[in-house]
Amino acid sequence: MKEAAMHDFVEHALELLLKHDMAGFAGLWAEDGVLEFPFAGPGYPKRVDGREAIREYLRDYPNVLDIREVTAKTVHETTDPAVVVVELTVAGVVVATQKPYELSYIAVITVENGQIRHYRDYWSPLAAAEVLGGGEALTAAFGG
Repeated sequence: MKEAAMHDFVEHALELLLKHDMAGFAGLWAEDGVLEFPFAGPGYPKRVDGREAIREYLRDYPNVLDIREVTAKTVHETTDPAVVVVELTVAGVVVATQKPYELSYIAVITVENGQIRHYRDYWSPLAAAEVLGGGEALTAAFGG
């Protein structure tokens, strides 16, 4: 994917997240695409395989975290035109507590034929647990 097209793809994905359109966001994956969490803690899935499983996994995300803005974003091209690295920080509200949150992520995204083939989501389980009110709350919200 060309550099400008990759930037547009990332912008579109972030727009879907900000609109809480998780079905649309999951629809960006290839039918056999993968969502991977290399730093996932105990009780949290390390990998979700296939668009439908990803759609189901993401379905209730807006009921846990209400993402309201992207406060920082850097998109890095790589030597592979199909791979982009995105550093981002999102801010919003924890739905259950109505407390504000801000979390940072690094995503390594492989896009082929306009669809996500592989999305590696690097985030801190400790920071997420703190935002959600503890490890049990994190596992209850996103655990497998």
